[in-house]
Amino acid sequence: MPLRPRVAAFGLTSDRRSAKSDGRRAMSAAELDSINALKLKLHRQLIDHLDIAALEQLEDETKIADEIRSAVVELLQQDSIPLSRAEREDVIEGILYEVTGLGPIEPLFRDPHISDILVNGPKQVYVERQGMLSRVPMIEFRDYAHLMAVIDRIVSRIGRRVDESSPMVDARLQDGSRVNVIIPPLSLEGPVLSIRRFGRDPLVMEDLLENETLNEPMAYLLEGCVKARLNVVISGGTGAGKTTLLNCLSRFIPESERLITIEDAAELQLQQSHVVRLETRPPNAEGTAEVVQRDLVKNALRMRPDRIIIGEVRSGEALDMLQAMNTGHEGSLTTIHANSPRDALSRLETMILMAGTNLPPRAMREQMASALDVVIQVARLSDGSRKVASISEVVAMEGDIVTMQEIFTYSRRGITSEGKVVGQFVASGARPQFTDKLEVSGIRLPSEMFA
Repeated sequence: MPLRPRVAAFGLTSDRRSAKSDGRRAMSAAELDSINALKLKLHRQLIDHLDIAALEQLEDETKIADEIRSAVVELLQQDSIPLSRAEREDVIEGILYEVTGLGPIEPLFRDPHISDILVNGPKQVYVERQGMLSRVPMIEFRDYAHLMAVIDRIVSRIGRRVDESSPMVDARLQDGSRVNVIIPPLSLEGPVLSIRRFGRDPLVMEDLLENETLNEPMAYLLEGCVKARLNVVISGGTGAGKTTLLNCLSRFIPESERLITIEDAAELQLQQSHVVRLETRPPNAEGTAEVVQRDLVKNALRMRPDRIIIGEVRSGEALDMLQAMNTGHEGSLTTIHANSPRDALSRLETMILMAGTNLPPRAMREQMASALDVVIQVARLSDGSRKVASISEVVAMEGDIVTMQEIFTYSRRGITSEGKVVGQFVASGARPQFTDKLEVSGIRLPSEMFA
């Protein structure tokens, strides 16, 4: 059956979300900055007087709030500090953040418009909104100890620890947000905390169209590639939107298939019901019992997967992934850090060598040419916008070179006076050779979409 058109000439079959947000207004920077010196002083008094360790043992947040409210009333009466009911609730909320949340950065974490929270030591906090970084001047930690207390609370909840013997941690919060911590002596700026947040409502392809990340013919082509079980690699730099695009493409996978995901820190948000999620394990305190992605890829092959989705290939697991694609596990998806589609293949070649094999270059390239079908390049532009910069087909081997054919590209034309990048998506005019595979699967691409 051909794909059902739903959007203009080229349709998408994923369902549109009924709402993008929960209707709550995000806390603005002005509101965060309105905490005056009086309330800040009261905050610190409460933290000094309350038994934080005892409060953390309470599981009921209502009981914690009641304890804090009683302490606030007592301090107000002792110091004769006049506060309105709204101001008193603000103080209580701030202490709740200290006890159960992320301390001073908890309001930032609750703002749905913020995608990254970057803490460079106790006095510098940056956030990313719509791809642009900005500093939040009025939010800071009291000192190193305060920041380390919040970091310890984060990592202890997921069974990890961070200290001088283990100064780096890469983990995730309960909502799926990715957390990275690095502390002295490796960090000269003091404890550094990086949080990459993911929206409560995962983006769908229509969102990418609305944001002009790609155009409709490109979206229609990618939908067909996933449904026809082509092997797809998404490449790009940090923060370019590789995982977001992977999540969007995964929505086109039929519900009937068994999916196995393999990640260092689980951040994929697949919507299918039959999904098995695997995650690597770091070494223990003795430096043993580590489980790397390559081990999980090998084990996944014994779990009867229809598709294997690797969050990111970065080492020797690239060889096992290519072999899986060549041995009956078509339709696999993965991401890789690279500056261009050609660089992505070069990096894969390097990763195969990291597996400890002595394969000659031609043998490695034959593996890639046989296994891979499509390389999608994504980029974050200077104005913070994300674009699908290129969709390329892996054609075949010619001599010792893997030949590629670009199908779509984003052509930049300049920058406006406001700093916005101006450009357009352009078809190369070449019809991809894998259209035969799509037609066998009942997917027919209009010839005019490549004009």
